[in-house]
Amino acid sequence: MSTNTEALAKLQEFRKSIDNFDAALIHILAERFRVTKAVGALKASADLPPSDPKREAEQVARLRDLARSADLDPDFAEKFLEFVIREVIQHHKQAAAK
Repeated sequence: MSTNTEALAKLQEFRKSIDNFDAALIHILAERFRVTKAVGALKASADLPPSDPKREAEQVARLRDLARSADLDPDFAEKFLEFVIREVIQHHKQAAAK
């Protein structure tokens, strides 16, 4: 087997792993949004605000710590969580408007 053939076979293995991780991420995000949707409905029914800055700050700090311990860039982890939080808040605002 040539080096090029070995590299292509290894590349396929890596890509298969990446595809599996991407699928897992999507399913985990879907589960997370199902729970946050329930949180939004609860907040709307209890007339609570859609966002909780204190909770969000705690989550960012927790995720940054997790990222560091996982050898992942904490800035990237924070940006990712902030993106998710913005989406969740939009869902909560929509629930409150109903």
